[in-house]
Amino acid sequence: MKLFLFFTGIFLFLTCVGNVSAQYLPGSYATIFDALQEKQSGKGEVTIDQPLSIKNMVGTRQSGRNVETSDGHSFLKAQGYRVQVFSGNNQRTSKDEAFRKEQQIKEAFPGLKTYVTYVAPFWRLRVGDYSSHDEAYYTQRRIAEVLPSFGKEMYIVREEIQIPLDNYFN
Repeated sequence: MKLFLFFTGIFLFLTCVGNVSAQYLPGSYATIFDALQEKQSGKGEVTIDQPLSIKNMVGTRQSGRNVETSDGHSFLKAQGYRVQVFSGNNQRTSKDEAFRKEQQIKEAFPGLKTYVTYVAPFWRLRVGDYSSHDEAYYTQRRIAEVLPSFGKEMYIVREEIQIPLDNYFN
């Protein structure tokens, strides 16, 4: 999974750098790879050996298994962190409690994404999409300050998160 995240990060970096750098480099290059391989006197030589399919992907928006569309927004699924606010397995009360706590979170933190899920036999409420443990920890502390009754039950979990792509491609 770490290798997948590494290559995903490299791909996103090259996509952004390729789009920006090609505009400012001398000459007209199809991709950043062409610009890097340009021969200049007094400088070293760079040779990039890669499949043509990778070269063709740079600078284009891919709609593969990692890019989803939900309500007209695109996002990338990746491993990250969320704060688990509630987990209960009481069939009579846990569902209502999860949605009640979700409403309290939404009132206290309007911009915070919440996720109520049921994985038998547990109802869970998790919040946020964080790429680092520190970001999730900050949110956990803020929720505990505003809603102290949630404090003892909260902890950080590693989970698949959604990274919005709309800002990168529009």
